[in-house]
Amino acid sequence: MDRQGPLSRTPGRDAVPGSRAERRRSRGGRGGERRMVPEATFTSYYGRPVVKPSPWEADIPAYLFLGGLAAGSSLLGAGADLTGRPALRRAGRIGALVSISLSFTALVHDLGKPSRFVNMLRVAKPTSPMSVGTWVLSAYGPMAGLAGAAELSGLIPRRLRWAATVLGATGRPAGLVAGLVAPAVASYTAVLLSDTATPSWHEAHRELPFVFVGSAAGASGGLGMLASPPAQAGPARRLAFGGAALELVAAQRMEQSMGLAAEPLHTGRAGRLLRASKALTTAGAVGTALFARRSRVVAVLSGAALLAGSACTRFGIFEAGQASALDPRYTVVPQRERLEARRRDS
Repeated sequence: MDRQGPLSRTPGRDAVPGSRAERRRSRGGRGGERRMVPEATFTSYYGRPVVKPSPWEADIPAYLFLGGLAAGSSLLGAGADLTGRPALRRAGRIGALVSISLSFTALVHDLGKPSRFVNMLRVAKPTSPMSVGTWVLSAYGPMAGLAGAAELSGLIPRRLRWAATVLGATGRPAGLVAGLVAPAVASYTAVLLSDTATPSWHEAHRELPFVFVGSAAGASGGLGMLASPPAQAGPARRLAFGGAALELVAAQRMEQSMGLAAEPLHTGRAGRLLRASKALTTAGAVGTALFARRSRVVAVLSGAALLAGSACTRFGIFEAGQASALDPRYTVVPQRERLEARRRDS
């Protein structure tokens, strides 16, 4: 690795105007300097990454997507309950129940056994996103489950009608509590990722929560459009469009602020997933804003596009982080830039 940078300089003499080195440099091109050595190639000892990639597999991006979908669906279901939209309320509550159940399944599969999740509840550490997230999920999951079960109380056998009555009575309070906790469920996973040393995740820490919240809102609004009639789906359309717009704007701002660490967002599998995400989310937002109110077919297609776009966002960002951890350049170069900035400021 070139310790002096890409430009060759001789200490002492190079600073003297009119010296031979100064004249030689002045003939090097428009900028007055010419490159004497090639760009440095960043390597690490024994070819190993500087930052160890996370051991997570596909279970984790699935958990991220499904958790966000559940959170947005609970929020939508609570609003539909308060405004007298039973079909949209049912779609939101059942969507949240199914999504959070699958999200927990993916998380437990990654952990290996359920007891590892339970063990994390032995302590509460406000400075740990993992600890906070565990408690947030523990508060949200049962409430979302009760609200969803209340929508299914009609399937209970007649001899157990008392159980259906109890479930029906608990549906509204449970649904409202789940809706209050939902924003934390939608956003804490972004903090969890960006709190790691993985370059592309860490450098996105300012905008990633907004990307994830927008993605969750777009997906849950899309599900509401799929599962409820257009006459009751007005809140779902507004949530879908607003979430998609927030995701697209925040993602663009995130890429601009990440510097070199944004490169993995545009290459390889991550690049393909994120390009698909932008295309699907944009198409879903346009269809939602212009045609979904008048056409059930367009509403369904737009909702499906928003769901698929949200899933591609989570998987794409996950893949970009894993790729950035494998290349030492994304760790070393930003560190050097920060050190150089501190030297200039001091």
